[in-house]
Formats: sequence, structure tokens, C-alpha cells
Amino acid sequence: MGGKGGREGREHVRVAVIGSGFGGLGAAVRLRREGITDFVVLERADSVGGTWRDNSYPGCACDVPSHLYSFSFAPNPDWPRTFSGQPAIREYLEHVADTFGLRRHIRLDCEVRMMRWDTDELRWEIETAQGELTADVVVSATGPLSEPKLPEVPGLAGFPGKVFHSARWDHDYDLTGKRVAMIGTGASAIQIVPSIAPDVERLTLFQRTPPWVMPRTDRAISTAERWLHRQLPFTRAARRGLLWGIRELQVSAFTKRPNQLGLIEALAKANMARSIKDPELRARLTPSYRIGCKRILLSSEYYPALARPNVDLVASGLKEVRGSVLVAADGTETEVDAIIFGTGFHVTDMPIADRVVGAEGRTLADQWKDGMQSLRGATAAGFPNWMTIIGPNTGLGNSSMILMIESQLNYMADYLRQLGMLGGKAALAARPSAVNKWNRHVQARMERTVWNTGGCTSWYLDASGRNTTVWPGTTGEFRRETRSVDLAEYEVVRVRERVPVAVAAATAAAPSPGALPPDLRAARADGAGAGEPAAGEAEVGTAAEGAA
Repeated sequence: MGGKGGREGREHVRVAVIGSGFGGLGAAVRLRREGITDFVVLERADSVGGTWRDNSYPGCACDVPSHLYSFSFAPNPDWPRTFSGQPAIREYLEHVADTFGLRRHIRLDCEVRMMRWDTDELRWEIETAQGELTADVVVSATGPLSEPKLPEVPGLAGFPGKVFHSARWDHDYDLTGKRVAMIGTGASAIQIVPSIAPDVERLTLFQRTPPWVMPRTDRAISTAERWLHRQLPFTRAARRGLLWGIRELQVSAFTKRPNQLGLIEALAKANMARSIKDPELRARLTPSYRIGCKRILLSSEYYPALARPNVDLVASGLKEVRGSVLVAADGTETEVDAIIFGTGFHVTDMPIADRVVGAEGRTLADQWKDGMQSLRGATAAGFPNWMTIIGPNTGLGNSSMILMIESQLNYMADYLRQLGMLGGKAALAARPSAVNKWNRHVQARMERTVWNTGGCTSWYLDASGRNTTVWPGTTGEFRRETRSVDLAEYEVVRVRERVPVAVAAATAAAPSPGALPPDLRAARADGAGAGEPAAGEAEVGTAAEGAA
């Protein structure tokens, strides 16, 4: 695997995959299935797992059914619960790494610090914590939920107690008997609150915007069910297919007819009313936007936890910190021993973009400063032979991201096949016109969706209010759109071949068949002198050829 073909003896590989979560491990499996073994998976941490390694907070679990939240090529008949917890999902990813022989490709503690496109050699120069290497193709699978987002709160640096983000949980800090503030009411917070409420002295939840919460019908999967799925694989496939089909049928309500979501809102309100008897508290917990505009959360324990006598709700965001006192935007003051931020991630401004320098010497972050956009969620103009898994507008509001990842793996596989068929040293560069056309199409479809019309501000939207996160269609549609690479959407870039000046001059001086004799050429020139060759090297061949 790999070789010393790079400059100055640097290792060179065919493909470098960044990250070892679902996207990175999935890419590694697909590369091996395509017969490509000359690749590495560069992981910054000391183990695989991605977001399911990093998020280990109490109560951490998936809100997508287990049999749908797994690779189609690596089914697991032994999921312990219908909605599995973080330990089971992380164990599954470790199992995938072992089963498909990926360990020898994975380099742990190998954070990527910078990637630069070499326009002369048509390859990526990659600087990592363990040294440098080069790659023909880079597949970035760092994921949008990899970098925690902490708000800038005046006075936070002077807080004398414990502070951490939900994705960087401090397991050495005992919350028992402590006064704890939970900042945020997203997917992590609604799992953390019921998990720690019984142990803390007092829990104060700072809620800027209430979420819509539906019951999570989680249960243990029986021994008999697991036995059946092992012995009769078609039953496992049927279960997965049913879960997928139900969610596909729901998509139109989110993307075309948001008014149909009124019934779901009524069910969510009924779910709240069962646990929250205080009408004043119920009013503060009731969202003012259409359900689905922000991510619909699943929990059967969240509302009962908020009804506990040692749990307080502050229906306002955190404004500042004064010593150990937290001050909300509405003036409420709360003294606490620890602050837990459940404030999400850098989704529309992914930090990896600062570390990718393209063909024109610009970073991807600079390219995306006015909003992320890519071709079919995979490639970006100005960044040849670079693609991302879970790129712009590939997120989902109601189904499994593993389905989207597998679609992008299909696209990656065909991308590499097309490069192989071109022969020689070549790269594929997404045409700006194709990127713009794709994104106009996506944004036009986005206009009718609940994410744009539901009356909320969500993490789906970037700083300019543009939805660069969610896919406005079904997973089946996305799979069709990414089944294969359309070469008309790319420019084929080739290496400029160079020869010494003396050879080039001799070639130019040699008469071609049918050329006029020197004396007649001189007579025809009417006294015009021939130009002198420039010093250095002469370029032979073209830098780029059309895709047609």
C-alpha cells in the first residue's frame, strides 16, 4: 500500500480518505470492493467512529431506527434496541473496520493540517501530524457534526466552575449533587437532561427556542427477533425496507406540502400535555413555528424530566456570565457549578474547508465564504480530484444519513472509474457552470420546503439565511442523481509535458513533409526574421481537454 513515488521520497497513494466515521469507513470498504487497495484513511483521533466516538454523553443514542442506520453491505442482525445507543453504534463501526480488513489502511492520531493541489503534478500534497504524503484523489469524510460550536458569551472565561461541550463530555467530572446549567435544547440536550436530572442537585435548562418533540418508541429487540434475522436474512431486509419506505412517503410533506404537517403538530402537543400539566410551562415549551422547520426530536423522557421539582426552564438564551452566576437575555440569574453546552456544530462553516487549498491558491473556506455549494453534494469548482462525503445539501430531515452516504459512495466509485479510463496522469475538475446549475436547481426546490417556509431559524441555514444543509427530496431521488458521473459536468485536466529547449528547437527546425525548401521560405518571408526560442523549457500538449 502506497509507495515512495512522491517528491523528496514522500509517500504517494492513489486515494487519501479523511476521517473514519460512517463516511470514511464506507469509502474505504467501497475502494476495496472496486479493487483499489492503494489508499489510506487519515484519522485525527486514537480510534475510529467519528461522531459516534466523540459524542459519549449520558443518554447518547440515535433517532433513526437501528436497522436503517447501518450499511446495506454490512447488515447487523444483533442490534440490541430499535433505536440503538452510542456504545452499540460505535461497536458496529469497529466491527466494520475489522470485518472488511480496513485496519491496515487506517492511520490514527494523524490529523490533516493542510491539503494543497499541485497543478504541475496533478496531485494533492497533504500535511499531517505524522508527516507529509501525496495523493491523486482526496475523499473528505470529516462530516458536518465533527467540530463543536461554542457561543461567545461575555464573562465565560472567568467562570470558576466546570465548562464543556456535549461532544467533549468530561467523564472525570462527577455531576452528582451539583448545580448544572444546560445551554441549548437540541438533539443532544433532550437526551442529556433526563439522563442527569435524577443525580444533580439542580438543573437549569436555558432554552432559546423550544423544539418539537415526538415520543421515541424505543424497545429492546427480542432474542427471537435477532435469531430470525440471523437465520432468515430476508426478514432483516424486509424490516429495513419497510422503515425506508415509510420515511420516503413522508418526504413530500416536508418538501412540497408543509401544511400537511398540522396533524403531526397535534400529536406533538398531545405528547407534551401528557407530561407537562402546568399550563404556563406548557406555553413556554410550545414552538411558534411549523413542525419540521427545525429538526423534529424524539424522546419519551424529556418532558417528564422537565416536570421534575429540581429542574428549571429559563425560556431565554444565555446572555453573559458574572462569576458563577449565569444571566439570561430576559434578566434571569442562576448560580451554577457547571455549564454544559449543547449548542451544536460548525455545519455551514466546516473547519476542514480552511485546510484545503485548490488549483487557484484559494482555500475552500474562501470559495464558500458566501455559502457552501458543490456539484451533486460531492465536488467543488477549483478543487480537482477532491470530493466530500456528506457535502452541501445532502442532509436529511427524517431519514437515515447512511442512505445518502452510500449514494455518494456510488458517485465516488464511478468518479475513480472515469479517471482510470482516461489513462495517464489526469484529473477531473468540476465546471463552475455545472456547480451553479446544480445549486440553482437545489435552491429552487428548497423554496417550498418546510425548512425555508416554516418560520424558524435553524442550523440548516447559513449566515445569509440560505439552506446549504438539507436535500430537498427523497433518498431515492438522490441515489438516481448520483448513480454515475456525467463527464460533461467536468473538465479533464492533464499534465503539461515538458521537453528540453534544444529538443523542441530541433523539432521545430526539422522540415515537415511537403515543406518548402529554405530558399523559397526565405523568399516568401519578404525579409521577416524568425523568432528566437525562449530560454528554459518548451511545453508540448494541452493543459486541459474537453469532456465531450
